[in-house]
Amino acid sequence: MVGRYTAPPMITMAEAIRPAFPVRAGTILYEILLVLAGSALIAVSAWVALPLPFSPVPVTGQTFGVLLVGSALGARRGAAAALAYLAEGCSGLPVFAGGAAGAQVLAGPTGGYLLGFVPGALLCGALAERGWDRRPIPTVASMALGNIAILVPGLLWLSRFVGMERALPLGLFPFIPGDVVKIALAAAVLPLGWRLIAGSRVR
Repeated sequence: MVGRYTAPPMITMAEAIRPAFPVRAGTILYEILLVLAGSALIAVSAWVALPLPFSPVPVTGQTFGVLLVGSALGARRGAAAALAYLAEGCSGLPVFAGGAAGAQVLAGPTGGYLLGFVPGALLCGALAERGWDRRPIPTVASMALGNIAILVPGLLWLSRFVGMERALPLGLFPFIPGDVVKIALAAAVLPLGWRLIAGSRVR
């Protein structure tokens, strides 16, 4: 008989699918792999990059990757994955948008957005731990707030290069349609993920 399953509160997808490890070492390894997998997903999302001829900031899939990772892994793991991604890029791995690498990228016009990945993932993770990722409308709100957490440091840092009066036309307005699409996609993917988890548990 198939019963109705309600996802328990205050856990993330990563915790909901965690295997039962007989020893603590297995749990630690699982945590490390989650963080590395999250950083890899952000790196893969950076491959989706569309340079804009009028702006130093390209359109990328990174924000979607960051907020999705934060929501799936939770606040601490999500922030750790974003930090691992930044460390990988600064160490020379070509994981930034367009295959860029090196610490100098953080000092460039897009550096504020990259640093904003950490609070963005942290915020979405914290909200996911409170169940915001289980229904479409709260998921949209969570993604929007996480996006703001990325945009604020991004725009402030960009203004050092282009001036405050040009930061919004160059670093915000052109990206709103893409952000809406990414938020809508997340609002479909995350609740669907919880439904799949629920279905697997009631069988």
